[in-house]
Amino acid sequence: MVFSMTLRLIALILLAAATPLPASDEVAEMVRELRNTYDNWREAVIRKDARKWQAWTAEHRRVEVRNRLVSEKRPFPAAVFDLPAPPPSIRNLRCLFLSQKGPTAKASFFGKVDFGVGGEPTDNLLVLSFVRDRGRWLYDRADFVNLVALPDVRRELAAGKMDYFQETPEVKADGSVPPTPAAVPPAEYIAKVYVFCPGREVRVEVNGVSRHRFANAKEAEIVIGGARDGRNEVEFTTEGLEGGTGEEALAVRVYLMSEIEGTKPIIAYEYLAKEGEPVPGTKSGSFRVDPETARRLTP
Repeated sequence: MVFSMTLRLIALILLAAATPLPASDEVAEMVRELRNTYDNWREAVIRKDARKWQAWTAEHRRVEVRNRLVSEKRPFPAAVFDLPAPPPSIRNLRCLFLSQKGPTAKASFFGKVDFGVGGEPTDNLLVLSFVRDRGRWLYDRADFVNLVALPDVRRELAAGKMDYFQETPEVKADGSVPPTPAAVPPAEYIAKVYVFCPGREVRVEVNGVSRHRFANAKEAEIVIGGARDGRNEVEFTTEGLEGGTGEEALAVRVYLMSEIEGTKPIIAYEYLAKEGEPVPGTKSGSFRVDPETARRLTP
């Protein structure tokens, strides 16, 4: 199959009985191939088959998942399958929209997305992303779109109206395959970066490896590679967002997470600016993990 480097947006019109009327044989074949990829990936997760999981997962995603797990000091690949719920089946979902650009594709499935956690599933969207590699499509990621707050969109999709897809860039492939990150060694100490940044975008880098972006947020993310003995470097940049005043408070912290039960996280690095105080565009700093601190982190 030859794939154009220009964006192709294909809406699949469906019968009430959920039988698609494909725009072309090529489109129908591509949808079948993407379904097959996801089904194989899902089966690998359910069966906890590490070899099959690696075979059906995009390379950059495999390394990203591995880096996150070893940064949490969890076993890889065993912890890949330690999930709160199994990936949902798409067998009874309708593919309403397909977008493909170069080596990337996104397929939007509509229907009762069931995560198997109880309750009656309702009609929502599951947007699956794929990457083309060595002649076949590989699974990248899934984004669940809960339509409970968008009842009009839910009704339109059920009726076969495609306006939502034309207006929503997140359902469209962009042709860019994320670079495969370098594999990091297992973390010596688990660390998290926390940012409170109303009205701003903040980008944080720890030890030149772990990169994070926060926008108008109050959240924490795991530090890839963790913290290490001795000196650890922290750098962050700030930029105002539309609607912000530039007067908002800001907090940037790195926490060290103890593996000793009952021990609270340790604030290893902190930058605070109260409301109205000036905030730097770029700031560098560091923290150290000394032997005394290390004894509080590992049993």
